[in-house]
Amino acid sequence: MITAQDFYKVSCAIVPLYFAMLVAYASVKWCKIFSPEQCSGINRFVAVFAVPVLSFHFISQNNPYQMDTKFILADTFSKLLVLALLSLWSILFKAAGGLDWLITIFSVATLPNTLVMGIPLLKAMYGDFTQSLMVQVVVLQCIVWYTLLLFLFEYRAATLLIQTQFPGPTAAAITKFEIDDDIISLDGRNPLCTESETDQNGRIRVRIRRSTSSVPGSSALSSSMGLTPRPSNLSNAEIFSINTPHHHANLEFTLGSGDVAFGYRSTSPQLSAGYASSDAYSLQPTPRASTFNEIDTTTFSTTANTPVWARSPATGRFSQQPSPTFNGVKMVWESPAKCQGGGGDQRQGYFKELGDKEISFRDCTKIPMPEVTDTKVEAAANQEMPSAPVMLRLILIMVGRKLSRNPNTYSSVLGLVWSLISFKWDVGMPSLVKYSIKLISDAGLGMAMFSLGLFMALQPRILACGTKRATMGMVVRFICGPLLMAAASAATGLRGVKLHAAIVQAALPQGIVPFVFAREYGLHPDILSTGVIFGMLVSLPVTLLYYILLGLY
Repeated sequence: MITAQDFYKVSCAIVPLYFAMLVAYASVKWCKIFSPEQCSGINRFVAVFAVPVLSFHFISQNNPYQMDTKFILADTFSKLLVLALLSLWSILFKAAGGLDWLITIFSVATLPNTLVMGIPLLKAMYGDFTQSLMVQVVVLQCIVWYTLLLFLFEYRAATLLIQTQFPGPTAAAITKFEIDDDIISLDGRNPLCTESETDQNGRIRVRIRRSTSSVPGSSALSSSMGLTPRPSNLSNAEIFSINTPHHHANLEFTLGSGDVAFGYRSTSPQLSAGYASSDAYSLQPTPRASTFNEIDTTTFSTTANTPVWARSPATGRFSQQPSPTFNGVKMVWESPAKCQGGGGDQRQGYFKELGDKEISFRDCTKIPMPEVTDTKVEAAANQEMPSAPVMLRLILIMVGRKLSRNPNTYSSVLGLVWSLISFKWDVGMPSLVKYSIKLISDAGLGMAMFSLGLFMALQPRILACGTKRATMGMVVRFICGPLLMAAASAATGLRGVKLHAAIVQAALPQGIVPFVFAREYGLHPDILSTGVIFGMLVSLPVTLLYYILLGLY
């Protein structure tokens, strides 16, 4: 039975956390003490120093040789159960965007904010022993589940890249991916370009590199063609490349009154139909220096079978080659001023057939998700992929590079290694190092909540994804997650106070790391943002309600 003293003890652990968040929110929203640039600096400090050091502090003090097997099995089984159910739903019902929703719902249902909220809250509710349980969950989250989540995001990004650059059965012939060293991820934050080479046996080798918005010599080429590049306007407009076309066809653009046909650059003279590459693969908004240099292929043409002048990436020279790759899809484009109105087919300069590419000038940074049509679903069904070893190597390289630049990866691994050494041979941390780490880790919890308050204040709306999706997210987070955890705990034989702790831990607010990944990869960031912001407000009464109800049994 929960007494008034127990309730007060829990309140003493929760209220200071929300106080730090409220102070940060008020300082930006009402008092205007911090500018967005200053908030960015504070958030950077929290992400790079405060939270990793806090994570290292807790993990290094936890004895890995005394881990609670049943509790860990219950947590693991609940996450695997969610993955299995979502996978079955995606396969059996063949839902459009099944992988996208699998990643999003898995993030919402199974990855709470255990480090910042779980440790102090559960410690106040059920005692000091729960700190060790929460640290064990944090270790698995950082090392296993966040890595798996990153793997899914990179797999999705690689699939989109292959579908747009190598539609249909051509992707099955890819035998190797070569990724430039400066590419950290396929998340699309920087536009990428693929260069393909086909050997005599039809095997394709693909190089992935950064796209260049301006190519040396392109200005001279454009002047010789009699074309005038449009000036960029990065202050009020950005170019969004949501998807590249599935069929890289002759793209007919209307510039002024004359029709000029452009094709995307085909960087290898050995390419056949369907092997064209694009410089505009970007899942997130990317400002460009100009809008003209995004078109890398250059030839005046009015028919589909005329030669295309393509630039060789190695020599920078131009060579004439047949262009069987540009068939079918046509796009008519005029200057942006004429495209901002309405009118559809009655206005010259509108897209006659968009294919799968969306190019637009917008004043906001929100990226709309591409609409799913029957044509796209059919194309996805006919899409072939490279062999499993080739895809696995590509994704592992990207995941490894991404993790190597994440401070939380190092803090978790180093903390685990030190705890293994420390508790195995009874080695204490030197006082000089111990108190240096403690100084920052003591501020880490408060700074993490302060950073959350800043994030909330900078958002235009609390319910960024709308009421319907916000309600769905809250149901998944605070009802489905705890129910699945309860089922998994019962299956593994977890009972008593530990069962209560597992259920309350599953009802904690949404974690920050899944939202960061969702924003970087452009996958439902509005839903995860709502889960972080609105979830922090809802979690206070929800966790207390679970605490009271579980205390009755």
